[in-house]
Amino acid sequence: MNRLRKVSTVGAVAAVTVGIVTGCGDSTTDSGGGAAAGVETVRIGVGVDSAYTPFFLAESEGMFDEAGLDVELVQFAVGGEAVDALSTDAVQLAGTSEVTAIGRLNQNEDLRAILVYQESGDYLKVVLREGLSDVSEAQRIGFVPGLSELSALKLLESESIDPSAVEMISVGPPEAVPLMERGDIDAFVMWEPWPANAAEQGHQIAMSTGDYGWSYVHWLLGNESWIQENEETAQTLAGVLAEAAEMTEQDPQTAAEATEAATSVPVPDTLTAIDEIDFAVRSITEENLPDLQSVADYYVETGKADTALDVESAVLLDWYEGQGE
Repeated sequence: MNRLRKVSTVGAVAAVTVGIVTGCGDSTTDSGGGAAAGVETVRIGVGVDSAYTPFFLAESEGMFDEAGLDVELVQFAVGGEAVDALSTDAVQLAGTSEVTAIGRLNQNEDLRAILVYQESGDYLKVVLREGLSDVSEAQRIGFVPGLSELSALKLLESESIDPSAVEMISVGPPEAVPLMERGDIDAFVMWEPWPANAAEQGHQIAMSTGDYGWSYVHWLLGNESWIQENEETAQTLAGVLAEAAEMTEQDPQTAAEATEAATSVPVPDTLTAIDEIDFAVRSITEENLPDLQSVADYYVETGKADTALDVESAVLLDWYEGQGE
């Protein structure tokens, strides 16, 4: 029986860990919740926005059950928290952007990315405070550490603006619009629904990241030890996710309704996201390595890592055994 659980931002990893210890002791095999005896419960850490629509659709449509899997989706405020939960075995798999994941490599050397399930240059958008007409007028830029931050820095680079000339302010996604309303930040680069929420308050969506040549991918990650011990389960789950991604593109309305039920993101917002995101499961290939290494270099150049991160060792190239792979 598939389940979905939400975890608050504060103490997210600790909260999940406590819940797992309370619910099923030290084992990842859950005999409760309707799961068949001996079937391992796979907990997948996801965010609370439309970027995770295929997961919510698969859960809603019973696709994991049909494949003989017992899956629990554990929601976090941002994907980075889901990846952090891997280090405590609070979840077995997690989804987030490659930018956020690469930033976690020096904290968990066992992390391995196994596949891409979506990519886009349109989903993340630049928002300017009401009254501003150009990025050059923004003195205070809000960002969420990871993908949002790098996207903001890529924006400044594209506009030939020295990052030291602006104040970069770390924010939680729900804080961005209220901070803009108070005039505490002049701009932010973020995923939906926050740009749409800002636009409803009279602020301006100036562009998407693709407009200045920047796009991202989302990875599904796990610890190498778990992946090796559960290869068949992981491949089966990947196949379900691939089917759900294809269904998301073919039947956006059903996918959006599943996302709303899971996250309260309104259906129109998810329909917009599906139009802006390319949902499809594929392997990570050797051709992707140069772009990934450039992300790792960003962490060194900004002082977030002392030495260059070994990206190649953190991805399982050509892992997904789906159709056409």
